[in-house]
This record gives sequence, C-alpha cells and structure tokens, in this order.
Amino acid sequence: MYQISGKIHLIRPEQVVSEKFRKREFVLVTAGTYPQYLSFQLTQNNCAQLDSVSNGDMVKVNFDVRGREWKAPTGEIKYFNSLEAWRLEREGSASAQQPEETFQDLSSGSAPTDDLPF
Repeated sequence: MYQISGKIHLIRPEQVVSEKFRKREFVLVTAGTYPQYLSFQLTQNNCAQLDSVSNGDMVKVNFDVRGREWKAPTGEIKYFNSLEAWRLEREGSASAQQPEETFQDLSSGSAPTDDLPF
C-alpha cells in the first residue's frame, strides 16, 4: 500500500471495459519544485469515489502498484504498470484532517512564570 497527496488535475468518465469490469481514471499533480502528473485508476464500485471530488481539489490517495506482462502477436514481450487507487479522501475533510497542535494547546492554560527552566 502506498499513499500520496496532491491536486486533482483531470477526471475522466467511467469506462465499461466488459460486462464484469469498469474503471475510471484520474490525474493527480503533486506539489514541489518538479510537480509530477500521475495517472491513477479506480475500478468497479470504487469508481463512485470520484463523484465527490472536482478538478482542483486536494486529495490523499491510497493505492497499490500493479504490473503485468503482455505478449504481442509478434512474440515481443512488454511490461505495463498501473497505479490502482482504492481509497480517495479530500484533504481538509474531517476524516482526513489531523488535529494541529498550537501554542495555546501546548501551554495547557497555565499562567506563565518568570522562572527560566535553565
């Protein structure tokens, strides 16, 4: 399991691949000096998780890396990777936000003293 945060850049429509398989892809852009545009997919019932987010939303994505081998009709073997998202959380929501410690939290309401601790 891996986890990454970033901003939703693009949400693609759901694709019905077969009667038993459907997927929905989205692109996440990471922050930093060299932003990365990462393509993820959600499958089956997880596709609906994208209904609650929009382009520009900050999210946290839990995902797995999947790899597979494919043999072309010419006999050439190729390898493919995909980032399979299974949980998507909007950053800043109650379920994703961690409480922050503030100076007031650390002071515990006691009055300051003039005694130095050293």
